[in-house]
Amino acid sequence: MSSSASKPASRARAVGVGHTDHKTGNKAVAGAAAFSKFIAVLQLIADAQTPPNVAKLSAASGYPRPTVHRIVAALQAEGLIVATGGGSTFGLGPRLINLASHSWERSDLRLAAVDVLQELRDFTSETIHLAVPSQGQMVYIEKLESPHAVRMASRIGTRVSLTSSSVGKAYLATLTESEREALLKDAPLERFTEHTLTDLDAVRRELEATAQRGHAQDREENEASICCYGAAIRGADGRAVGCVSISIPTFRHRDDVQIAYIDPLLAACRTIAARLGPASER
Repeated sequence: MSSSASKPASRARAVGVGHTDHKTGNKAVAGAAAFSKFIAVLQLIADAQTPPNVAKLSAASGYPRPTVHRIVAALQAEGLIVATGGGSTFGLGPRLINLASHSWERSDLRLAAVDVLQELRDFTSETIHLAVPSQGQMVYIEKLESPHAVRMASRIGTRVSLTSSSVGKAYLATLTESEREALLKDAPLERFTEHTLTDLDAVRRELEATAQRGHAQDREENEASICCYGAAIRGADGRAVGCVSISIPTFRHRDDVQIAYIDPLLAACRTIAARLGPASER
């Protein structure tokens, strides 16, 4: 009797019917646990350097393979992911990319920045990125290609490290010490090239120098043979809402850095900030 009586309650939790957490007294959001699993798997697919298979997704997520199989099948059915590699691996699907593109296109920051970024690209003839902070990293929401043959391998949606990229350093340098340390304590300090800073004290010194200069530098730290300069855009409340970077192959790097890159970069950030609101010019 007690066994059969427990089945409806278990079934209710399985399908996501809302229930009350007796420890907190708060009503749980219906379906939140299942939705979180879908998002976790989707994020793993998005972040993977190469398309993962079910085994890798199961290992990375900690979910059983049958659970991952069901999640993957549902995501495929909705067009959020697609099968690759003969059907054994998975990548982002057209529906998700379309949804993301609508978000980026309608972003107030992107709308305020896009023609300014085009002018910056035309002036420097180098690749320009617009990035925003996201879950302990920076994500590119706009990229304007250099007209030269040699270009960056990045794309819109690429996530880069806070401590090795110029946009990440520019963002961190605008934060209060407590805000910065909260992010740094969880930063992986992964080595991408022989120039990447992996010592936390060295990163802190770099961020102090960034704040004093008013712009960030990536000296082949995120990608070999690529140097970048980054600066923050401050929003209407005076806080950084995004960052702009100029990426230059080392063989094409000009000696007149201030005139060629820094001055136009800072001017672009000020113009974008002014468009976001009068208080953003602080």
